[in-house]
Order: sequence, then structure tokens, then C-alpha cells
Amino acid sequence: MKVTTLNANGLRSAERRGFSSWLQKSSPDVLCLQEIRCDEDSLGPELWSPAGWKAGWNPAAQKGYAGTAVWGKAEIAQNSSFSKGIGLERADAEGRATGLHLPDLDIWSLYLPSGSSGPDRQEWKFAFLDYVFPWFEQLARSGRPTLVCGDLNIAHQPIDLKNWKGNQKNSGFLPEEREWFTRLLASGWRDSFRHLNPDAPHYSWWSNRGRARENDVGWRIDYVLATPNVPITAAWIEREAGLSDHAPVSVEIDLGALR
Repeated sequence: MKVTTLNANGLRSAERRGFSSWLQKSSPDVLCLQEIRCDEDSLGPELWSPAGWKAGWNPAAQKGYAGTAVWGKAEIAQNSSFSKGIGLERADAEGRATGLHLPDLDIWSLYLPSGSSGPDRQEWKFAFLDYVFPWFEQLARSGRPTLVCGDLNIAHQPIDLKNWKGNQKNSGFLPEEREWFTRLLASGWRDSFRHLNPDAPHYSWWSNRGRARENDVGWRIDYVLATPNVPITAAWIEREAGLSDHAPVSVEIDLGALR
């Protein structure tokens, strides 16, 4: 089973860049979306109720902002359910988490705040990190095979961004953020891409400034995190998709091994 995560930076914008054509060609079984920036009224029925899919949506209360979704192919998701939120009021109002619950696997789309626009946003990001860490622990303790996919707005190690020396005081690579990520992995969660590609300096996000994408001056901030009981056989980043300033990140799962 193929699971893909994508920060769309506005799903309507991604559609103008070829989202539907990419989706048909790439053909994930489950698609996790972040920063959808839309609701049912603004998106239209073709994407809100996509043919051949079951879609769970969690748009932000503020129109045109944040929001997450999970799509599952109809044959995969026929006996599934969706859930919204993590129980943190501000995060839930911003639509920052959506879950798809399959018979043998839970898959979450999670969108962490960015702190790059100022101290207030960074404080909100730290508050989110403090709250969501026990949420991760609770998911792991449940024993359910679980993936948490999405834009975490943190590059964990120097290999995960091009200019790590110059970004040590910038949001996304702060010592406190990186330590949070280290603790998360120490608690049992796996960074699927890095687990299977230990030496690959590949990125998933590029600034729109200074020809960053052309020169591959990027950050790896989009993840598929997995509990140890999820048998992941491959993980990769689709750098050339061109749907947003982020690239899709995918994993292959041996679904039969879960049963």
C-alpha cells in the first residue's frame, strides 16, 4: 500500500499546477494533505467528493487558512472512519489534524505551525509541540499500527537542510525543536525516510526566493512517522512534482504483514 503526504500550499493552487493529473499518475492508496486552504464551498464538488475516493476533511475555521485532509481509495477505505483534531482548541480550530482509521492501520495528516513569522508564532509552535508529544505517546501506547504524516516544520539533523550552519537560530532548526524531534524518535517513532535512506541529503521544501528550488537549497520538513509495528519497505521524496513549494513524500507498506 502506498501512502503519500503533501503540503498543498492551497489545494486550489495545487490543482492549477496539475494536482489531479499527478494524482492519477502517482496513484497513492492514501493521500494526506496539509495547508489545504479551502472548504466545501470554495473547492467545488470534483475535489471535495473525488470520484473513487473517501475523503475526510478538516478545514480551518478561518477561510483560506491551514486545514488538513486524508483521502483513501474507495476499495481501501470502505470499512474505515475519520476523526478530526487532537483536543487542543486552537489547533483544532485551525484544522491541523485529520485521521483515517482503517481496519489494520491508523493514518493521520498533521500540520504543525511555522514559527518563522515572529516570536508570537514561535511561542504557539512551542505550545503545540508541548501538547502534541503526549498525543504521540498515546498513539504509540495504543498498540495500533499508526502513521503520522505531514509538514512538521522542523528539520531534524544537519543532513535535513542545505544551509544548516546559517539556520541554527532560525525557526525550524532551533535546538529546542530538534531536541523535541530527538525525544520523539527515542520514544519509538520512526522517521521512515531517514530510517530507509540514512545518508540521503534530500529535501521536501524550498523557499520561493533566490532560485532555491532550482539550486536545491531546501529543507526536509515533511515526514511519514511510523510506529515500529508498521512494515515500511520503501520511502522517497518526489522532488519534481511541482505542485507547491513542498514535494510529496511517499512510503510503501506491506499491508499483508499487518494482518
